[in-house]
Amino acid sequence: MAAARWALALARGAAPVALGLLLWVAVAGGEQDRLETLKALPEANPEVLAQRRRHNELIMAALREAAQTEENVARRPVPWQK
Repeated sequence: MAAARWALALARGAAPVALGLLLWVAVAGGEQDRLETLKALPEANPEVLAQRRRHNELIMAALREAAQTEENVARRPVPWQK
C-alpha cells in the first residue's frame, strides 16, 4: 500500500518536470533558427552599423555640449551647426 502511494506521488511529481523539460527542448531547438535569422538581418550590414555608430556619436556630442553649457540648446533654431 505504501509503495503504491510512493509510486503515485513520484509520478505526480515527475509529470510537471517532464513537461517542463519537453517545453525547454522545444524552445531551445528554435534558438538556432532565431540566431541564424538575426545574422541575416540587414542591420548586420557593416555600412548600416557605421551609419548608426556615426549617428550615436553625433547624439553624444550634442548631449555633451548641452551638459557643458548653461544655454538651453533645445531652444536653438532647427538648422544649427556646431
